[in-house]
Amino acid sequence: MNIQSVDALRRVYAQPGERAVKKQLAHLDAHIQRFIALSPFVVVSSSSATQQMDASPRGGAPGFVKVGNDTTLWLPDASGNNRLDTLENIIATGQIGLLFLIPGVDETLRVNGHATVSTSPALLAKFSHEARAPKAVIEVTVREAYLHCAKAMMRAKLWQASSQVERSVLPTMGQMIKDHAQLDEPAETQEAMVQRYQSML
Repeated sequence: MNIQSVDALRRVYAQPGERAVKKQLAHLDAHIQRFIALSPFVVVSSSSATQQMDASPRGGAPGFVKVGNDTTLWLPDASGNNRLDTLENIIATGQIGLLFLIPGVDETLRVNGHATVSTSPALLAKFSHEARAPKAVIEVTVREAYLHCAKAMMRAKLWQASSQVERSVLPTMGQMIKDHAQLDEPAETQEAMVQRYQSML
């Protein structure tokens, strides 16, 4: 049976506890800012004007997402495949969701807010130390921020060595893309792909 209303949904689930409600902040406190400073990885969620959803992984040295103040974040747009799904979505809706992870830490951090895409020289200069300077910066005005409990990571055992999977259990990325796109050309080897990516980091 499909649930069609919030009332019907709440008949299945209990109301959230006080801690789950009160942990949500409208700013970045000291704990949240410290979490961001230690995070080398964030998943960026966005939506198009027609509600087509997208989630994009972004990575860098710990703290590559910078805190401007207690309601502002700056996320550099590192070079990629130029699809620009996230940037186009932000321009269309101005909305963003972020999920920060720290390797070895089971808790995660969720931040939602309003976003803009900027090529301001002042903002770009904040990332001039990067090996490849970004062409644009995503500026986030925080609407809500809160820590997410460890249960999902504990269930997944994500950081445990025993959970790691040998890369060889899947075809190479080159082979999978060749098959997806039905390309009439040799598949790029995993070694060639890694070497190519290394030159672009």
